[in-house]
Amino acid sequence: MKKLKKQLLQSTSYQQWKELAQEHDRKSGLEHWKQVDRTSLYDYATIRTRLERLRYFRNNDDNNGLLFTLNEGIHGNMGGMGRPILYTRAKFGTKNLIREYVDEIHDALDHLSKLEADSPSFLERLDFFRRASKCYGQSALMLSGGAVLGHFHVGVVKALLDQDLLPDVISGSSAGSLIAAVLGTRTDEELHQFLDTRTLVKELVQESELMGNRSSSLRINHQALTDKIAKLVPDMTFQEAFEKTGRHINISISPSDVHQTSRLLNAIASPNVYIRKAVLASCAVPGAYPSVMLEAKNVHGYPQPYLPTRRWIDGSLSDDLPSKRLARLYGVNHFIVSQTNPLVLWALHDPKANQHSVPDAARQLGARMVKEWSRVGSNLARRYFKNAPRFQRFANLVYSVTNQEYTGDINIIPRSRFYDPRRLLTEITEKELLQFVLDGERATWPKIEMIRTTTKISRKLRDILEVYEDEEQARLGKSHHLGAEMPRSHLGAG
Repeated sequence: MKKLKKQLLQSTSYQQWKELAQEHDRKSGLEHWKQVDRTSLYDYATIRTRLERLRYFRNNDDNNGLLFTLNEGIHGNMGGMGRPILYTRAKFGTKNLIREYVDEIHDALDHLSKLEADSPSFLERLDFFRRASKCYGQSALMLSGGAVLGHFHVGVVKALLDQDLLPDVISGSSAGSLIAAVLGTRTDEELHQFLDTRTLVKELVQESELMGNRSSSLRINHQALTDKIAKLVPDMTFQEAFEKTGRHINISISPSDVHQTSRLLNAIASPNVYIRKAVLASCAVPGAYPSVMLEAKNVHGYPQPYLPTRRWIDGSLSDDLPSKRLARLYGVNHFIVSQTNPLVLWALHDPKANQHSVPDAARQLGARMVKEWSRVGSNLARRYFKNAPRFQRFANLVYSVTNQEYTGDINIIPRSRFYDPRRLLTEITEKELLQFVLDGERATWPKIEMIRTTTKISRKLRDILEVYEDEEQARLGKSHHLGAEMPRSHLGAG
């Protein structure tokens, strides 16, 4: 078993990791645990009953009964089946009952979507799919800040894309904003090409002749950062990017002034803003890079200042993971987090992993103490330093950083929690890049089956609605066309 665990940590592909994880479950007896319904961790009796009803109606072509049963509730946490602890017992997957139940709902939705009969009618089914999608919600991928550690996100994205599990809603702050911008401006085919090892090295590693003496790392200055963003991100607005890829990318920026509030830039709130400028602002670490003024494309197709009196800085300082805003804008209620923020990584624990080790408890205690100190310090600063705006701004930033939530429903966190702070804003070598990417993949592989299961229904509803809404438009267009061609005498007889 020790040998298997070591091999799991050293896996170089998802297929290899999967085979080792399944072997581990067989030898540890956890495969039997997955086959048995009974456990106190969720309401297995309710799930089993609903599964049998769904199977009965579908196998007997009782489509109205099937629709009625589905209408009773499609919920990602029905009977507690979405609890993360159910995915931490075994190395691969969870209870077979949960997997079978999710598969049955998926197949039932597919069955209803392909009906040729008119009972239930097309409009009844369309109405149901819309309501089900809205009630069930969707998933988002949130990429934290992290400076050079942000290369870890590349491995996370690569693992998700390889399994066709990359969400359509993506947010990024600081270093994460650059990866989000890459995702939002490239099609799946272009992304697969970009994530090829040779392309990654070419795009993300500084040319060897410019690297200088590796004994002293080459610092990324403001011009180098601007050039890197221009190299990786096409000159596009948020709206243009969405029209190309269909992905909803969101970039967090923080205010440089004490009277401003943070913003989340995207195709809904700021469609004409240039993504390059948004990324540059989100990466503007105070003290290292200057604050940034945004630009937008005007009606004539030329760039012009956007909020010209305002300047913006590092997005992770005020809204590293903008979960509330994503929930409001897109109906997201399930968050996958890739977390590399060096300001909090040392104290971070995964609240969904049910860990109770001494180091984990110490991290929780340390994080709690820092939060309390920052809260008290911020209140004192507001009271006693009203005439010192710089000090007030600093106190507000500290309070904002320490009081954010840095985890989600599924958390992908590097195994190594510490990194030399002197190298956070420096160029990396090819070897370091490939190690960051592999670390990101290895951290994602144990979460793949949980992500696959918990997002399967929402992904199916999305695919169905794309087809049904196109069909609805075609029917409306045909009806309008027939009405226009109908003789006048047939249209208005009273």
